[in-house]
Amino acid sequence: MVGDLAHWLPMDVDIWAWVGGTQRELHEAGNTGLAMALGDVPAQALEGRFAQLDVVAPAITQHAESLEKPWLELFARYWHLLGRVGDRAMGGVALDDAASLAEFAERGDVAECPAAPGGVEILAVTQANTDGPGYAAARLSSLGAALDGVGPDSLAFAGLATQYVLALVDAGQAAEGVAYAEAAVERLRGAGREASWELGAASARALLAAGRPGDALTALDASTGFKPDDPVAKGRREALLRSLVLATLDRTQEAVEALPDLDVVGDHPREWAEWARTVRVLVESGGSIANSWQLGRILRQWMTYFETMGGHRARFELALTAGHLAVARQGLWQARLLADEAEAALAGLRATEGLTDRVAELRAAAGAAKEAPQPGPRDELVAYFDAADGSTADPERWVGWLWPLSGADLEATRRHTTTLGFLGYPGVGADIYWKALAEDADPAAAGEEDLAYLTGLLIEARQDERVESLAARLPETASHLALARLHRARERWEQTAAEAELAVANGGGLEGRRLWSGAVQQLGDNAKAAEILKPLLETGEAEEEDVWRVIVMSTAVEDWATVRAAATGLGMPIEQGEGPIEEEWHLVRVILPAPDGSQREVLAVRTGPATARLAIPQPRGMEYNAGDVVVIDPRPLEPIPEGEEERESFVIPFAGVTMLRPGGYTSWFFDGAAPSEDEWTEFNEVLAERGWPMWVYSDENYRVTHPASGEQLPGVFGWIAIPPAVRPADLDAVLDDITEQWSHPLAWLDLAREVGIEAERHERISKEYGL
Repeated sequence: MVGDLAHWLPMDVDIWAWVGGTQRELHEAGNTGLAMALGDVPAQALEGRFAQLDVVAPAITQHAESLEKPWLELFARYWHLLGRVGDRAMGGVALDDAASLAEFAERGDVAECPAAPGGVEILAVTQANTDGPGYAAARLSSLGAALDGVGPDSLAFAGLATQYVLALVDAGQAAEGVAYAEAAVERLRGAGREASWELGAASARALLAAGRPGDALTALDASTGFKPDDPVAKGRREALLRSLVLATLDRTQEAVEALPDLDVVGDHPREWAEWARTVRVLVESGGSIANSWQLGRILRQWMTYFETMGGHRARFELALTAGHLAVARQGLWQARLLADEAEAALAGLRATEGLTDRVAELRAAAGAAKEAPQPGPRDELVAYFDAADGSTADPERWVGWLWPLSGADLEATRRHTTTLGFLGYPGVGADIYWKALAEDADPAAAGEEDLAYLTGLLIEARQDERVESLAARLPETASHLALARLHRARERWEQTAAEAELAVANGGGLEGRRLWSGAVQQLGDNAKAAEILKPLLETGEAEEEDVWRVIVMSTAVEDWATVRAAATGLGMPIEQGEGPIEEEWHLVRVILPAPDGSQREVLAVRTGPATARLAIPQPRGMEYNAGDVVVIDPRPLEPIPEGEEERESFVIPFAGVTMLRPGGYTSWFFDGAAPSEDEWTEFNEVLAERGWPMWVYSDENYRVTHPASGEQLPGVFGWIAIPPAVRPADLDAVLDDITEQWSHPLAWLDLAREVGIEAERHERISKEYGL
């Protein structure tokens, strides 16, 4: 893994040699899991496996501190931050961590690390994410100082130079940025090295900012073959930049064709502001781009993301871009709100020159545009709204049409404010609804539906004080329900349970029991949570989802009588009797958590309404293994195919909920050159006869080295699981017997060490074949 990464990741070759050596040290010290994770962290950062990265990198950092390995700590912190401020484009929320890393990299015991300049680079990226122009001077200062100490022979040079060019552009010195980029490319060429694609792209951006789009396209074409620092993102980033340059050149159709689809950039915040800017240029030049309410809703979500992450400049630019797009489609109410959004974003910016004028331009454009004509008379708009086809109606238009009625007409207010919430403006909707129900009227007299809608908007807008104020003015049942909803949204489970229980005691019924049961389940008491819902089954109020929740929670506590009764009520053919339900239904895929924060998909046999027995041996260190019976959530995670042939081969995935009964199986690793087809068939048959699950984890690309010729041979590695009644020595004997006549030996080193038989032979095999 490290050998491959060293060819394309932005770190000095020396650091990768150090990483390899550190991995060996950790292996020898018994920290195998940490050693394996170390090599995977860069890929996690670049491939977007952030759930893993956010677990693994801090764990490595903590171990590095305890082991007093500052270079290892720098490595883990660098990649974790790159995963945060790179593709995820975090800004202000990561500034302190980035500054801390830059300071850490200057420590005496760290400064000589080849990767130390990465601390300055990460800080510059974070500052650019927060407010590029506002931090331009600071970035130029720190990057300039770092570049003074790094020559073009270092792999850190291109990354630092790239950030320096981008800082010059943000400082309004685009021409200087062009010159610096050209000089940096020449210095790299003089050192016998090629520029990175990112440096070439920065040069193109500087040329575009300097008003030279034709030269920008030429530069982009020239850099397309350069090796990228981030190979995973290069394709979409290059296409997006190309689209922007072509759009600027009025080559509209080519720009439209080059523009990455929304589903390509939708998970990559770093591209959002530039993508929206390009779309605006294309829309205004008549390109075949759908400027729809759906686009507006997505851009609004992106603004909310950057507001949360401290991406103040991106939030501002998105608000203005989305505002002008809204004007173009006659969503004038939204354009006015987006002008307010852009103005609010100014408070987080350090450099604001000319920005208030741009906000004023948007307001003027909205004021000069014509509203879309209403579909009918004002007093009939609610009826028209209700009659509209939900699949084709434009909610953005309806917000504008209903606005004059909202606040005065309750029916219109309900539809208007909830639609505002749907489009990303819950705070605006909450303000209108609040005035209508809580200021101009007595909320105690409001209907349940209105109170539920208002509470939902207030919670979504994070107006918690208003929820509490509202609850204090409501009758007891409605008051407890409102507070229970608030506590659930904020994941305060004890308070949720307490308020929901009081609501049920005062006639809170269906919603109260659902809130109460859900909170109690979160607190770990499945038995009580199921008991709370059971009365709904008895009265017939329960919906199918409630029945399934009872089944899952009752399964978790092995209340099989309740499981059978509930399943029978759903029409499921369950064998009657007492005790566990252990039938053989069909194969399923169970999605379970892994220690590194990722998820694993494990083949299993469904044995009941909410149970499955795992069939695949798992590596050591996992909390589950073959033979374990787990509780599953019986809602499929993927839609069932409609075609009969597809359904026959489709294995349904279900989320794992909790362990029910461990099988006690132990897994043992094997590795070596792949045997012949006949030998492998016998191997499988012998293990299957004994009921010992085996699974191959290697793929067709896995190779081992012939000890005599050095030839690369197809390899195979995997795990075998044995039940608790089988001794490890029994497995060792069986494996020894099966593989005795193979052309190439198989190694099971950990098992041999466990049983104390021929461990040296397995060590020799592992070394000779490079396992």
